[in-house]
Amino acid sequence: MEDQLASKKVLIIGLGGLGSPVAMYLAIAGVGHLVLVDFDLVDLSNLQRQIIHNSVGQYKVESAQNKLRKLNPNIKITIYNQRIENLQTIIDNIDVIVDCSDNFATRFTINSICVNNAIPLVSGAATRWNGQVAVFLPNKPCYRCLYDDSEEQAETCSETGILAPLVGIIGSVQAMEVLKILLKKGKSLCGKLLLFDAYENNWRQVKLLKDPCCPICSSNH
Repeated sequence: MEDQLASKKVLIIGLGGLGSPVAMYLAIAGVGHLVLVDFDLVDLSNLQRQIIHNSVGQYKVESAQNKLRKLNPNIKITIYNQRIENLQTIIDNIDVIVDCSDNFATRFTINSICVNNAIPLVSGAATRWNGQVAVFLPNKPCYRCLYDDSEEQAETCSETGILAPLVGIIGSVQAMEVLKILLKKGKSLCGKLLLFDAYENNWRQVKLLKDPCCPICSSNH
């Protein structure tokens, strides 16, 4: 399995609560090249849920890189301390993009890049007691088939609060979905939205259909 993963390249956007377990599990699994993108600094309030970090005031990509090198010194790690405006310039040979961001504007931008470049996208989100994971593959329903522009003003998890174990659970599922795509094994979440209610300890799936009027992936846009 590690031999199969050694040649793979995964882009992780956001090294917070979701990105922490995603990056750590993919590094331990042996994904050969991890590309990390985040513009933020580690804050003391991050440490209770962003388990990859332990150095307050350090850039998150640098903190994450230090941790991942200790977990697996044999993989390549490239870091970009930036926002996603120039994301198009760093996606060459990317096998999967993992969206671990915390706002709709960023998610919409990432989705557009994935659709336009036919790159698989593994998306996760978590807030309060609830989390979700979805996989978007080329020529299948995309993120904008699920959400539209009216969602852009929704609150981020930093504004609403979140339980620390929840992001660990959702991030772990994201990492698993990435590995299934890279290994071409198992049943993907593509075409489904996996929802987790931690309060009720309940998992459920919702079927996703392609929106014929989607402004991103529809042939009519």
